[in-house]
Amino acid sequence: MNRTTLSLIAGATALAAVTGFAALSAPAASGDASTARTAAQLPVERTSLLCPQPSTSDIAETAYTSFTPVSKGTGDSGKAELQSATEESADAAGGKKSGKSADKPVVTLKEPGKPATGDSSGAEAPALVGTAEGRFAPGWTVQETTEVAAGTGRGLLGTNCTAPDTEFWFPGASTAADRTDYVHLTNPDDSAAVVDIELYGKDGALKSTVGDGITVQPHASEPILLNTLTDDAQTNLTVHVTVRSGRVGATVQALDDKLGGDWLAASTDPAGSLVLPGIPKDATSVRLVAFVPGDTDADLKVRLATPSGLITPAGHETLHVKAGMTAAIDLGDVTRGEAGSLVLTPTGTSVPVVAALRVVRGTGGKQETAFIPATGQVGTRATVADNRSKGSTLALAAPGRAAQVKVTASAGSEGGTAVTKTFTIKAGTTQNVEAPVPAGLKGTYALTVEPVSGGPVYASRMLAVTEEGVPGFTVQTLPDDRGTVAVPAADQDLSVLLK
Repeated sequence: MNRTTLSLIAGATALAAVTGFAALSAPAASGDASTARTAAQLPVERTSLLCPQPSTSDIAETAYTSFTPVSKGTGDSGKAELQSATEESADAAGGKKSGKSADKPVVTLKEPGKPATGDSSGAEAPALVGTAEGRFAPGWTVQETTEVAAGTGRGLLGTNCTAPDTEFWFPGASTAADRTDYVHLTNPDDSAAVVDIELYGKDGALKSTVGDGITVQPHASEPILLNTLTDDAQTNLTVHVTVRSGRVGATVQALDDKLGGDWLAASTDPAGSLVLPGIPKDATSVRLVAFVPGDTDADLKVRLATPSGLITPAGHETLHVKAGMTAAIDLGDVTRGEAGSLVLTPTGTSVPVVAALRVVRGTGGKQETAFIPATGQVGTRATVADNRSKGSTLALAAPGRAAQVKVTASAGSEGGTAVTKTFTIKAGTTQNVEAPVPAGLKGTYALTVEPVSGGPVYASRMLAVTEEGVPGFTVQTLPDDRGTVAVPAADQDLSVLLK
């Protein structure tokens, strides 16, 4: 092996282990079995997470929960901190300033396996930029939970702080008169990011030039009000965020005058089949919003994974989605008192689609809204933070084969001992499992889900609180935490990559 090949291996290994943002594997050379070895899975050594500005309300109260599960092979050193974004870009379209930098971290994690918490209040609470290194990086999770007692978007708003990326899809946004939706963009890097925002309604792309070339300054947050990007008021929109240069974290805050509000996280990457897990069993209204990014129409079979198996909602057996247009159907109280997950599959040719659900609980003047985007499977491991002694519901779905799943409740942030339970999820079903609670719990805790055997598992957590009779709630999905990265063996010949 020559010096160039050795340098390539060393560089690729270091890059993969440090960033954790990409998996590397060596292609097999014809007739050479040594190059077909499976790459080792090593813990990532650095992770970034970005938390949006929590609220524009002066009476908002926000809690942050930071957590890293215990992982093997990580060493003893490292840190995980969340800092305030340092500045606001000058060309914000309808956004509010995100605040000034704090002198010390908002949240600092002390040890893996035990959550750390922080808080903020009011409309001036800033966006946060966070980095975890060493033993804190694999599976690092941060939850932002905000309670707003009154006004537009009142209720419980929650989001998993997101990793920076270059493309995001948000079906389920709106520019209707009763909605105030912001796209929050946060730049973690030392150079400016340039971002384009496209809007797609029921008839296709909405005309707008204001969303082109938005500059997000280094270590800054930019909330963009959607109705400043277009004069076209539409109830169901798909927002497409693309980054020309740099990278950002992106999420949508959807605030309704009558139905409360919540964060709309990005849908998983466009795919022919999608799973939207954990519709509350007492949902009074469920709306499915879908979009086809490509040039071919999609025809989707709509099914609900219930505790007893897959069923087809009456009157909504299929959904036709025209290319480049947003489609929506109202499913009503589709779960009818049982746990449920929506499963979308192609009726014929598979066409990549993105999708999300808007879910309403309560009736009359006591209604609240949350969103469930299509999500990836749990994979190796997934975690959700900020669970309380009451109000947390964990939904596990196995739309294909049956699966066995291990669920671990971490130690409490202020005391308590970790507890683990194992559950079996029957094929084609969703179950709201009785998630374990730490023994002697004080404070908040995290839930970590790890498939043990069987088919793919999809999961979400609903956190619910009730204030003055209004059922505040928020739902977070649990995709794989990307805590490991594939790294080629040191003696593996990667010279084929140079050809």
